[in-house]
Amino acid sequence: MAKRGKKYRAALEKVDRTRRYSFEEAVKLALENAYAKFDETVEVAVKLGVDPRHADQMVRGSVVLPHGTGKTARVVVFAKGDKAKEAEAAGADYVGAEDLIKKIQEGWLDFDKAVATPDMMPLVGRIGKILGPRGLMPSAKTGTVTFDVARAVKEIKAGKVDFKVDRGGVVHAPVGKVSFGEKKILENLAAFFDALLRAKPSAAKGQYIKSVTLSTTMGPGIKIDPADVRNLVKDYQAE
Repeated sequence: MAKRGKKYRAALEKVDRTRRYSFEEAVKLALENAYAKFDETVEVAVKLGVDPRHADQMVRGSVVLPHGTGKTARVVVFAKGDKAKEAEAAGADYVGAEDLIKKIQEGWLDFDKAVATPDMMPLVGRIGKILGPRGLMPSAKTGTVTFDVARAVKEIKAGKVDFKVDRGGVVHAPVGKVSFGEKKILENLAAFFDALLRAKPSAAKGQYIKSVTLSTTMGPGIKIDPADVRNLVKDYQAE
């Protein structure tokens, strides 16, 4: 493992690794210790009590963060006719059908999210092996396969975050930038956890949220008490 720099080690010294912080404490600590010259992303990693090898325990969903992620996503839309026009009017960065499929087959992947109308999915399926591994495949479960393309594009541009549990049972998500400040980060976290709790599979037994870790792009992980999740959602969703 590469040796960590002085600034990272200095930030790590301020984190008590034996503690499970509250969300308010963790966010304050993470923002105070951000040291990069760029506006670091604040990220959360959640270990879930599910076995993603079983289809009935798969966790995935999406949430529009109230303050966005701090990054405007580049969106492509697979659509024709009036739906293509709607997507363009809503601010899609690139709209197309067969021409867009061909462009991607030739190696173009200069976008962050993809939306498709249901009638386009047989065509989009041709590039599933390209989009799938990169997390770019449109899906009805995350609202990116829809005839309401204008709404889908606007939500993504506004800060919609898709989440999916990985093979290790962990969900990762960006929840803003250091420049947002504590309150906006906490409100984004509350929205994310509200969606994550709603996505709990009925087949999941026992403790659903096992651990929570908050970090900035360059900073150390800060462990949060999982028992504080429901307090966070209740407190900040009520405002």
